[in-house]
Amino acid sequence: MAYTVTPSPVGPVGSQYCVCKVELSVCGQNLLDRDVTSKSDPFCVLFMEVNGKWVELDRTETAVNNLNPAFAKKFTVDYHFEEVQKLKFALFDQDKSSMQLYEHDFLGEFSCTLGMIVSSKKITRTLLLGNGKPAGKGMITIAAQELSDNRVITLSMAGRKLDKKDLFGKSDPFLEFYKPGDDGKWMLVHRTEVIKYTLDPIWKTFTVPLVSLCDGDVEKLIKVVCYDYDSDGGHDFIGEFQTSVARMCEAQDAFPLELECINPKKQKKKKNYKNSGIIIVKSCKANFSFLDYILGGCQLMFTVGIDFTASNGNPRDPTSLHYINPMGTNEYLSAIWAVGQIIQDYDSDKMFPALGFGAQLPPDWKVSHEFAINFNPTNPFCSGVEGIVQAYSACLPHIRFYGPTNFSPIINHVARFAAQATQQEAASQYFILLIITDGVISDMDETRHAVVQASKLPMSIIIVGVGNADFAAMEFLDGDSRVLRSHTGEEAVRDIVQFVPFRDFRNAPKETLAKAVLAELPQQVVQYFKHRNLPPINSEPA
Repeated sequence: MAYTVTPSPVGPVGSQYCVCKVELSVCGQNLLDRDVTSKSDPFCVLFMEVNGKWVELDRTETAVNNLNPAFAKKFTVDYHFEEVQKLKFALFDQDKSSMQLYEHDFLGEFSCTLGMIVSSKKITRTLLLGNGKPAGKGMITIAAQELSDNRVITLSMAGRKLDKKDLFGKSDPFLEFYKPGDDGKWMLVHRTEVIKYTLDPIWKTFTVPLVSLCDGDVEKLIKVVCYDYDSDGGHDFIGEFQTSVARMCEAQDAFPLELECINPKKQKKKKNYKNSGIIIVKSCKANFSFLDYILGGCQLMFTVGIDFTASNGNPRDPTSLHYINPMGTNEYLSAIWAVGQIIQDYDSDKMFPALGFGAQLPPDWKVSHEFAINFNPTNPFCSGVEGIVQAYSACLPHIRFYGPTNFSPIINHVARFAAQATQQEAASQYFILLIITDGVISDMDETRHAVVQASKLPMSIIIVGVGNADFAAMEFLDGDSRVLRSHTGEEAVRDIVQFVPFRDFRNAPKETLAKAVLAELPQQVVQYFKHRNLPPINSEPA
């Protein structure tokens, strides 16, 4: 997504590690009518591309006599963030009981990636015929939902100055949590323990499944009621309030959330009534998944940084790392494609800044360590991965490769935008910087400092090393084995750098590089938002 400056651990995630399962719901609108005496009887078939071939995964039921079907049968697909998962939805009018698709009339199809559906949560698109033309006015709507909701929420609650209910003592307060039931009545979800003889209780921290507390919807209103315990079961009502998980998640250890406990009867009777005490949310933590944030609308903001230092060699020389071979590629382009084709599905406008460093630029041939490769500093954005590739190829003849290899300017460039995103106090943007380089970092102290500062921001750095240089310094930045420290001794809050040498993947399928560089990204995104105690911005079901 385009952005401009305004004033002011789990195990590896590979194909054998399914991140989760996604449920896809399909509806059709204005389908072609293939039946003479009645309307079409549509069913939907889901295909996935495997090794270049479309393989059928599943079929829905047949909707009889219906041009606007909402299929009850859902498709369940394993979701892998670090892979391009191509899907095709094909609709047919059932004519016979045959399982062979050629026996049925074709109503249109739609192809996309699973990432596209997940990043939009819900998409509506035109159905196409085999010749690529629209299938009449036929449309398809596909909605995604994470299937296995294993999220739990951990709450620490306390009270202050609660109403005194016992004649000879104080109160024995406890809390009850309710959610709205299907019948419109409040349904009890959780009850805390009783704290005896106090108006300032501190309840034990407790954990409850998010599905139980709010049906998995963090915006849904829940009701919290405070009672004074009586051994005969006739508990005295102290007060109540309504809130949501999203609101409670605003509580942080240093900044508890205070909610007024209200007794409506007292409120009506007494003019100067304020409340019946305060209920304090000391902390509220939910273990949201990567997909929760993506389905909630979080955009992945992708920037590329390209090394144009002299050690790469003259781009016109076939031995140069920037030489574009007769196949139209090189290691730089391979890395851009591998990472970009995954990330672009998670960015709504697909406008990506592409920056270069280590080159002398016309007209005065000054060295720059942070320049737009399209030579437009006010608008460095390229349209999609194709746009980055075109800008890269076009800029090569117009710059002089130079040096040194300084990383910190580009890291700090992206960090400025990431810092701006934190002002929104919402899980809306996460920044990914892909640096492709051939060698040793010249500004190691500044780069270490920049990475340590960036570790506090919604940002990750992927470094792909091309060529055969010594990449020991890159391994040092990738804090998998030890915590990275700046030259002043400050520790990185979290590991945000992933380094891979391209040479390890030269002879492997192109998908393998993407899996290696993106494997850690989902957990880095979750780790950051969890650290900031930010829930997904929009968690209502599609």
